[in-house]
Amino acid sequence: MPEPVTDEMWHAIVSNNSAYDGQFWYAVKSTGIFCRPSCKSRPPKRENVGFFRSPEAALSAHYRPCKRCKPTGQRLPDDEWIAIVTAYIDRNYAEKLTLHRLAEISHGSPYHLHRIFKKIMGVTPVEYVQRRRIGQAKELLRSTKLAIAEVGECVGLANPPYFITLFKQTADCTPAEYRKRQQEAAKEDIDYGKEG
Repeated sequence: MPEPVTDEMWHAIVSNNSAYDGQFWYAVKSTGIFCRPSCKSRPPKRENVGFFRSPEAALSAHYRPCKRCKPTGQRLPDDEWIAIVTAYIDRNYAEKLTLHRLAEISHGSPYHLHRIFKKIMGVTPVEYVQRRRIGQAKELLRSTKLAIAEVGECVGLANPPYFITLFKQTADCTPAEYRKRQQEAAKEDIDYGKEG
């Protein structure tokens, strides 16, 4: 478990002070990544930061090394890096997630993230976010009585026309048609069960 950062450590992190490299490594709880104090990535929120006295301690606490500053001196394997990104998307799909935001969070460049993500996952990060959102929208349409616009808002697609268009491109029907089909299928299952 990372220890709380002191004011001096925090100042070293936000100023990317390389004089502190080797003295401590900071971990970002919200992303599961750890860095050197000199890392050029955008500083995280202070409440999400803790520190370790060695990179081995961070690794044993299941934090992964930053792609940008390489705090262990070794590069994080691409498949592990993309697993971190997909886990973040799966937890935060309803937030505003752009390629630049995902690259910032995962401490990589947008171009590199896009290229490696597509190589490993077969889709771009943005396509993955959209599929995740539509998958969750389908679940909400099946299991709730929320209005279509509310479903879109719940999955991070607050513009109803855009939500409906994206849903139709992905599912080959509108959200309303999808909900109706699911209700009819459930009714048929119930009716079929009564006959047997």
